[in-house]
Amino acid sequence: MKANQLVLLFMFLVLGEAAAQQTNSESRALDSRTVEEFRAKAEKGEANAQFQIGWCYLIGQSVPLDKAEAVIWFSKSAEQGNVDAQNNLGSCYAKGDGVSKDDTEAARWYRRAAEQGNAVAEHNLGACLWNGDGVPVDFVEAYKWCNLASAQGFDAAKKTLSSFAQSMTTEQIAEAQRLSREFVPRIEAPSSNSAHSNSPANPSFSGTGFFITDDGYLITNNHVVKDGVCVRLLTGTGLIDATVVKVDAANDLALLKANGAFKPLPIAASRTVKLGGTVATVGFPDIGLQGFAPKLAKGEIASLAGAADDPRYFQISLPVQPGNSGGALVDARGNVVGIVAAKLDASVALAATGSLPENVNYAVKSSLLLSFLESVPDVDAKIKDPNTADEAFEEVVKSAQDAAVLVLVY
Repeated sequence: MKANQLVLLFMFLVLGEAAAQQTNSESRALDSRTVEEFRAKAEKGEANAQFQIGWCYLIGQSVPLDKAEAVIWFSKSAEQGNVDAQNNLGSCYAKGDGVSKDDTEAARWYRRAAEQGNAVAEHNLGACLWNGDGVPVDFVEAYKWCNLASAQGFDAAKKTLSSFAQSMTTEQIAEAQRLSREFVPRIEAPSSNSAHSNSPANPSFSGTGFFITDDGYLITNNHVVKDGVCVRLLTGTGLIDATVVKVDAANDLALLKANGAFKPLPIAASRTVKLGGTVATVGFPDIGLQGFAPKLAKGEIASLAGAADDPRYFQISLPVQPGNSGGALVDARGNVVGIVAAKLDASVALAATGSLPENVNYAVKSSLLLSFLESVPDVDAKIKDPNTADEAFEEVVKSAQDAAVLVLVY
């Protein structure tokens, strides 16, 4: 057994202990009320009562033990945003209690509770991310979530962090700590993951992506998808589901997969890019204000380095807005040479210089994308070779538009 696997085994044993402690606490809390009272409230749609009656069925308190019935009540409560129900529903999927074992569903429910600041769910999600259970392996995100749980005094998370640190670099830990500081819990509105919220008009986040293979692999920014529990794409044929395959948090890249046939873009090494070179992007900025139609932005390479001379980025002069993140930056031949990623923070610039920045934006260089894709050989082998002949600008735009897709995150 590998060292990392030993760490995980220990971690899940600790989680089991914590769950047992919670069971005793909940049992005492229920002594003063009858199950019938909870059931009456639960049937009227009260989320906490739904969770409590689900807990009764899960542990067999005053009702026959029935884990399938527990899952039904946990699901009703979880859909209304109850964090305890969400975490317990995730545990049911992780263990196969009352429902078919499904690591992806487990991670999805852990994440919903974790995003609301539930320490146990944060720890559980960290474990999933470390081990790749239902989500791509991501040590930095795993450490972040366990760090957040530890900060709330969850003792198991403190032990887990120590174990994680043995397999991480100083840079990875520093990045995870930065992400922890930036995290802000958000409280779900009731039924936030209902069918209504999965319409194009009601995502939690949105961005842009672009296809790189004809069988449905696409690229966007990690920051577009990292906080979501469900990702959908708005294509010319309607809404389709997508899954996150792999992420590179350090370079803000995410590889997704959708089912279907698509028109991909070729990728060229960014070392071929020159200062002043013409670039363009097709994306979906500010969909709430500007709508769902794709928007073109055209400009130049303003610098071969990003903010503070960061060599991972180009500075670009083309105008981009929130929602352009993850879009392909293409050159005059229609090759991807970058991924639109960020704007210079206006408030920071104003504080530092006394003036607002004008059209100062950044894109991750394509060479980092190519290196990222080398770690996924099956995808890397399908990437189109770069175009070597000049194309009319209208053709470049058409290819970029055909490959671009609106990424909706819930």
